[in-house]
Amino acid sequence: SVSLDPDLLAILVCPVTRTKLVYDESAQELISEAAGVAYPVRDGTPIMLIEEARVLTGYVPDNGH
Repeated sequence: SVSLDPDLLAILVCPVTRTKLVYDESAQELISEAAGVAYPVRDGTPIMLIEEARVLTGYVPDNGH
């Protein structure tokens, strides 16, 4: 799988909520817990458009359990 540049990940924020994103490498998505959406990552390029985002249905943040 294509990994995301850690420096890029550090500066990326959700365009809707301006909060940090969590990179899900297995799903190739950037998750905005605050907005409840996941932005696709295609060939290592984050697609930061709300119209491209997937709504996280029944999403429960992972609290380390």
